[in-house]
Amino acid sequence: MARGISREEEEEDHAEECCVKRGITFDTGALIALERRGKRARRLVERATEEKIRITVPAAVITEWWRGRSDAREHIVAGIRVEPLSENLAKGAGEALAAVKGATAIDAIVMASAAQRGDIVYTSDVGDLERLRHYFPAVRVLGIG
Repeated sequence: MARGISREEEEEDHAEECCVKRGITFDTGALIALERRGKRARRLVERATEEKIRITVPAAVITEWWRGRSDAREHIVAGIRVEPLSENLAKGAGEALAAVKGATAIDAIVMASAAQRGDIVYTSDVGDLERLRHYFPAVRVLGIG
């Protein structure tokens, strides 16, 4: 441990440095963490902004998260790229659903989306998305909460 920070903080910093070299995909839990002003979520967005790294959120995730207009939600959406559900993305997610028992459509879309770009996925529900890594082994999944 250096500079009086904990091992957990060092691991988070390393993970955030890694993400800044690649793209980032957020799932619903990551948007909720950002909306609730979670420290890690804010730091991650600040670093991505500084490094000009795009944060992508599949449109289906917006559907799951959006519960009415607020200034905070509008600000969040203004700072991300909302990815439409293309035919190829839908098919990739559907194939993952067939291959991974118990997976949900939204989670499969998030993972298929990230896989297209080689993004790292940030989520508050690492376990569910880790199951989908069997189908998308190149996608790294990290907790945000």
